[in-house]
Amino acid sequence: MKKQKSPQLLRAVGLISLAALLVFQFVGAFLTKPAYADPITARSLTLLAGATDGGSKPGGTVNHKFAFTLPAGSSVRSIKFEYCMTAADVGALTCVAPTAMNAGSVTLADETGITGMTMHPATGPDFNSYYLSRASAFPLSSATAVSYTINSVVNPNFGVLPADQNKTFFVRIYAYTTPDATGTIIHKGTVAASVSQQIVLDGTMPESLVFCTGATVGLTLSVPDCGTASSGTISFNQLFSPTATATATSQMAASTNAGSGYSISVNGSTLTSGVNTIPALAAPTVSTHGISQFGLNLVTNTIDTISTGLPLAPSSNATNYRGQPLPDYGTPDSYKFASGDAVANSGNTVLGGTDAQIYTVTYIANAQGSLPAGNYATTLTYICTPTY
Repeated sequence: MKKQKSPQLLRAVGLISLAALLVFQFVGAFLTKPAYADPITARSLTLLAGATDGGSKPGGTVNHKFAFTLPAGSSVRSIKFEYCMTAADVGALTCVAPTAMNAGSVTLADETGITGMTMHPATGPDFNSYYLSRASAFPLSSATAVSYTINSVVNPNFGVLPADQNKTFFVRIYAYTTPDATGTIIHKGTVAASVSQQIVLDGTMPESLVFCTGATVGLTLSVPDCGTASSGTISFNQLFSPTATATATSQMAASTNAGSGYSISVNGSTLTSGVNTIPALAAPTVSTHGISQFGLNLVTNTIDTISTGLPLAPSSNATNYRGQPLPDYGTPDSYKFASGDAVANSGNTVLGGTDAQIYTVTYIANAQGSLPAGNYATTLTYICTPTY
């Protein structure tokens, strides 16, 4: 005959089984991984310059550009940006606002990815968080890259010491399905940025005059360079004659930052051989064969069908190049020489500073048939005077 279990035994076994199930469920509740918001990826924060302040200036009013990717599988209606001293999952979860940071006057300047957002600036007491919202939820059917440029953010300012001027802060980014950035966080991520002390560079441009003369003045990297000036000992191109005009050229270069520019004068005597001289042209005059003449000008000429001299180079433009021959020495095929005369200045349009330009000076010598033989020479000195 089969032995029956007692009701008391069955009841005890049932209680034990129920207790075991409850224990399993209780332990399981602690062992099961809690649900977290899906992470925001490809996160970055670029600190952009504001109207007057550099992007990472401590306490500067600047612009912050966020770029990140929201994962697929949900809909977003608002995104919150919270400025803290720690990342969202590091240390205390409580957000401590960075010192002196203020987002109470921020505006949305640019948006891509999820657009149609409205800015909700930060409110007190900390002014360290603001959010964007849209009229309707945006479905994330696939991972979506977004970017937002936030203008008029006041950067944190931790103090005046270098260690305080160079300091990191964090911005926690949260996405919500609600229009006011409340409720369950569906996506989150953190970006880091740092304010940094500004590097102040200081330099002085002194009063400047660069002036040189020589047979030629060359260029270095297309800029007139007095370091290339050649010897100033120059010979005429031919023997003096009553039937041809002898010519020679020299060059000079000048630049200055003087507010009233420069003036160049020529000083010396006419061509002389002992007691004999070739008369200088006291007024602008054309070259004439058979008459003893000495003169110069600072332009391109045609002498006996041959071109001589060069135009001012670079040519003047009334801004950074202001050099010009003066009227008595600036007419082609017209020559003059009077010691002490100003021959050029930096007065193109108005007197002022100028970058370097090269002048070419043309000299002529004509001789009448009775001019005594001899070696005729002169020493000319050009003086450049800037006025500051």
